[in-house]
Amino acid sequence: MPTTNDFRRGMVIDIGGVLCQIVEFQHVNPGKGAAFVRSKMKEILSGKVLDRTWRAGEKVTEVRVEHRIWELLYMTDLEFVVMNPDTYDQIHLDFDLVGDASKYLIENSEVKIAFVDDKPIMVEPPDTVKLEVVKTDPGLKGDTASGGSKPAFLQTGLKVQVPLFIQEKDVIRIDTRNDSYLERVSS
Repeated sequence: MPTTNDFRRGMVIDIGGVLCQIVEFQHVNPGKGAAFVRSKMKEILSGKVLDRTWRAGEKVTEVRVEHRIWELLYMTDLEFVVMNPDTYDQIHLDFDLVGDASKYLIENSEVKIAFVDDKPIMVEPPDTVKLEVVKTDPGLKGDTASGGSKPAFLQTGLKVQVPLFIQEKDVIRIDTRNDSYLERVSS
């Protein structure tokens, strides 16, 4: 059984029946008193962030999480329908389960789904996605890549800052970790 000394980022543990993912942790060894571990965890289902202090060496229950790549077939207002590309099995995921990943997902895109005992618990978008710009201010003659930025709305409803030369209908690559523009894919 793992202990708090085995903590690592992304580790999923069970705390009283609630699955939590470790976001940050710090081992503290004060000059006086016993060592302890400060941690910041995110409840997987609710998204709530928790701060907790543990005794060093305290036993925890690690949950085995399996990540699988699925394909998003289509989405409705309430759910996402995904398919296993190997077996063609389909499952329906509630909008709440998909959460913030929904702002990066379009039909026929790949989705990484985390499973615990064959039950989906979390959806993760890829690190980068290609999305089409549907609304932005027109660029002016002479605008360059280093000249500044403007807001753009993408096909999923996501709003990002893009260089001035980006036009409507351009396809751009976005970093999903910080919603930043990376490059124009096509004109």
